[in-house]
Amino acid sequence: MTRDFLLEIGLEEVPARFVRGAMNQLKDKTVKWLSDSRIEHGAVNVFATPRRIAVLIQDVAEKQSDMNEEAKGPSRKIAQDDQGNWSKAALGFARSQGVEPEQLYFQELAGVEYVYANKSSVGAETAAVLPEGLLSLITSMSFPKNMRWGSHELRFVRPIRWLVALFGQDVIPFEITGVQTGNVSRGHRFLGEDTTIQEPAQYVERLREQHVIADVSEREELIVAQIDQLAKEKGWEIAIKEDLLEEVLFLVEYPNVLFGGFDPAFLHIPQEVLITSMREHQRYFPVFNGEGQLQPFFVTVRNGDLKSIELVAKGNEKVLRARLSDAKFFYEEDHKLTIEHALSKLENIVYHEEIGSVADKVRRIRATADLLSKHLQIDEQQSQDISRSADICKFDLVSQMVYEFPELQGIMGEDYALKAGERQSVAKAINEHYQPRFAGDLAPSELTGAIVSLADKIDTIVGCFSIGIIPTGSQDPYALRRQAAGIVQIILAHSLKLELNDLYDASLAVHESRGLKRAAADIRKDLSDFFALRVKNVLSEQGVRYDVVDAVMASGFTDLKSTIERANVVQSLAAGEDRADFKQTVEQFNRVSNLGSKAAATTVNAALFSEQVETELYEKWLQQRPVFKEAVEAGDISKAVHTLSALKPYIHTYFENVMVMAPDEAVRANRLSTLAGIAGDIAVVADFSKLVW
Repeated sequence: MTRDFLLEIGLEEVPARFVRGAMNQLKDKTVKWLSDSRIEHGAVNVFATPRRIAVLIQDVAEKQSDMNEEAKGPSRKIAQDDQGNWSKAALGFARSQGVEPEQLYFQELAGVEYVYANKSSVGAETAAVLPEGLLSLITSMSFPKNMRWGSHELRFVRPIRWLVALFGQDVIPFEITGVQTGNVSRGHRFLGEDTTIQEPAQYVERLREQHVIADVSEREELIVAQIDQLAKEKGWEIAIKEDLLEEVLFLVEYPNVLFGGFDPAFLHIPQEVLITSMREHQRYFPVFNGEGQLQPFFVTVRNGDLKSIELVAKGNEKVLRARLSDAKFFYEEDHKLTIEHALSKLENIVYHEEIGSVADKVRRIRATADLLSKHLQIDEQQSQDISRSADICKFDLVSQMVYEFPELQGIMGEDYALKAGERQSVAKAINEHYQPRFAGDLAPSELTGAIVSLADKIDTIVGCFSIGIIPTGSQDPYALRRQAAGIVQIILAHSLKLELNDLYDASLAVHESRGLKRAAADIRKDLSDFFALRVKNVLSEQGVRYDVVDAVMASGFTDLKSTIERANVVQSLAAGEDRADFKQTVEQFNRVSNLGSKAAATTVNAALFSEQVETELYEKWLQQRPVFKEAVEAGDISKAVHTLSALKPYIHTYFENVMVMAPDEAVRANRLSTLAGIAGDIAVVADFSKLVW
């Protein structure tokens, strides 16, 4: 026999960003508890609104499954003394399993006898174990932020105001913080009333009658459908940003979409400002025309019905007018601030007490960017643009607009720089040097912004590493992993002839001028280990096999473009139609590398060759080597590997006819040197011994 089960926790309004996590946590904890309690069940459904989280489970067994399991204890040697009496270890094992010592028995496992206990028990009625189980389940929930209320000790996301707990038609009795369970839920705060849930299956419809759409997916579909319908009617493009939709979804229980307008005069403010103000302050969806231009309208979602919807729209328009007026004021006031004055203010903003002010960081960015420009042999005009961009890349941080909306840093810098008469490329670089801002974001589109971005990001990483701030586990308060991933993305996106070592050198040279608290060599090693993980992530995201990643990175990874190309070529050969032939080639390469590693030197004396096959292999290698080097320098790794593969028959014949470890020390050393030279070229591509076949 089975019954449906319902648990609803009614709360004061929960912050929208916490609701989905709480809903999923309730589901996971409930399912786990049922599993641990040996209670079988059917489909699991969860529900959430700003004022409730709930789980409804179908076909829950009315009784726990009977238990009959065998538990293994200590070996006979430990379980009994010489007289055959039970030891303390055996008696303790019996107590832990809830059996009498007389019920213990021995069984052999892998040639050793162990003591065993057979635990069996008849399952209890589900209704009998639910009260204690649910009480423990609810009080064990955790949230990003908790609160206490009244004189209660419980910490929860928000005060609990009602509890619905049903097993079939029966209320599951328990109490939390003075709130007793029942079968009465609450409807919409303003449109609904209390409603009695006679049985779990009625839950969704009873709440719907009280203007609550409990199903999260249904509520989301309603919002999106209404927005799409409005866009179709008006000929608008309404931008639905996923994180905003997620927030709005958990701000309403009974959604109805409405729109309003604002004074077109505000459109002279950069549209990013207006969009940010609407989204961040008011949770409004901006409206665009077909050309992507912002229109003087907004769309929002009301938590209620359509009654007096025009009046509600007017109220929203009034609030937005005040917000946009503030934005206009900030924007106009910022224009009174010169770039030079803004830069002087950066001297008083502490970036990090051990690294200096933001102005100090800007000077380091400039110095690093100049070193990178010189290394990359960038032309004079663009070098000047890079220097100027680096000098002023952070000036907008002291603007009122960025103070109000930190996410507009760079965006406002570009706008203000253009109005101050800076070159287009310089202004754009101020904005783009923050890119990529997040996973999936684009790298800077122009080289000027790319170089300043690299200088900024590596300065942050080296600065933090120099004072011992290195990400561990999930802790990364300065987002150094994101910064490193951005560096890798930028170098690859612009195909820069810039190795990671060159980047380390430039930044370390600049930081050494201020004095390092750690040895530069130690910082460099930490940087190498740190970036190795970022490069591995890039290769893995591109679908490169783990063994190919290990093989390629063992040959170095600071040249990112070469690393990616080597990985792609090796993976293609290892998984291609000629896989078997490539495997044989790799086997020959590995024989060369294994013996070559024993060489004390790589100088070869051809006069010591005593076998014709020695000469043939050596001369073939000398013939192929220039072609190989040229291919590597040109980035044609496929050609480089093909060139090395031409040695395969010569290597095979060599090992068939030559005893490398000859008795004569000079001959042996010369043969090892020959192999070491070839192994050195092989290692340029990969450590093929790491491939798994």
